[in-house]
Amino acid sequence: METNTGIIENNKTQMRRGVLEYSILLILAAGDEYASSIIQKLKEVNIIVAEGTTYPLLIRLKKLGLLNYRWEESTQGPPRKYYMITDLGREQLAGLDAAWDELAKGIDTIRKGSKA
Repeated sequence: METNTGIIENNKTQMRRGVLEYSILLILAAGDEYASSIIQKLKEVNIIVAEGTTYPLLIRLKKLGLLNYRWEESTQGPPRKYYMITDLGREQLAGLDAAWDELAKGIDTIRKGSKA
């Protein structure tokens, strides 16, 4: 039987996975980034689930037309693939922003109500 701590950790992992696409679009809306830089930013705010989930997600977002990329020479090794958000990606991000605000408001209302 799974412990309460295990259940909580599993729930946290699922929540992070749920916001990973949104987080990547937010990062790229601020400027172009290469994959390891995106991963580092996600790690800094404890959102990353596993590095192995980020690369397939970047490929999927590219196939959906939400991201594009370009190759850029690097002074520290091989060329880097820089990802950038597309106009379609910005539209998706606007929709996710609205959904996030609605969800956060609903959760906040429930949390405040349950503490009364």
